[in-house]
Amino acid sequence: MQKLNNDVKVLLNDEKIWILSTMGDTPNAIPVLFKKVSDDDTLILFDVFMKESIKNIQKNAKIAVTVYDLNTLTGYQLKGIAQYSASAVFIKEGNAMTKNFNLETKGAVIISIENIIVLSPGPDNGKIL
Repeated sequence: MQKLNNDVKVLLNDEKIWILSTMGDTPNAIPVLFKKVSDDDTLILFDVFMKESIKNIQKNAKIAVTVYDLNTLTGYQLKGIAQYSASAVFIKEGNAMTKNFNLETKGAVIISIENIIVLSPGPDNGKIL
C-alpha cells in the first residue's frame, strides 16, 4: 500500500469534491462530497447515490480517486482497491455528514491506496509518488 504524504493529505482534506472512477461493464465517474482520509493509506467515501459505482466495485475492485485544486493547479490521482461496507459504524459516521443535506448514508467505500500519480503541470506530471 502507498502512504499519503502531507501534500496529498492537505489537498484531499481541503478539496470539497473528489471524483471516484470505477469500471465494471461500463466506466463510471462520480463526484463525492461525503468522504474522509481515514489514515495514511486509506480513504472512506460515504455512499449516498453510488448505485452504479457499487455495482462496478463488486465486479472490479480497482478504482481511481482524482482530486484537483484549480487555483494552484495541484492534483493527484490515487489508485487502489475498494471494498464496500454497510456497517452500522460507517452509516452512523456518514449520516453525521449527510444530515444537513437531508440525505441518508447507505454504507461506505473503503479504499486501500496502491499508488499516487501527480497530475500537476510540470516535470513531475505523471510521476508515481
